[in-house]
Amino acid sequence: MFKIKRLVLSFTYAIRGFKKTWKEEQNLQIQSIIALLVMLLGFLYGINRMEWIIILMLVALVMLMELANSAIERIADVFKPRISSYVKEIKDISAAAVMLSSVVSVVVGFIVFWPYL
Repeated sequence: MFKIKRLVLSFTYAIRGFKKTWKEEQNLQIQSIIALLVMLLGFLYGINRMEWIIILMLVALVMLMELANSAIERIADVFKPRISSYVKEIKDISAAAVMLSSVVSVVVGFIVFWPYL
């Protein structure tokens, strides 16, 4: 059975985590601003339902990757690079995942918006 208090607490923790990450991570701030601009363009150009689905999925992908990257970096920082060269590699790999999702999102964004330009 659902426990409302537990559910509310989990949302509270999630929102707190997003706020903290947004305050501390410049890339998440930039990605959020770009996401808002892309959605504004979507409204201005009147993109169709399928295009909205694609855009929203890609916005979510990039932001989720950035949040995961931030969490991985914080975990890795507990171990510090001086202990293992793998920590640096882990951080680089998680940053690469964010970059790849961002690049793919930009390419798909151009494909979606090109006919409207």
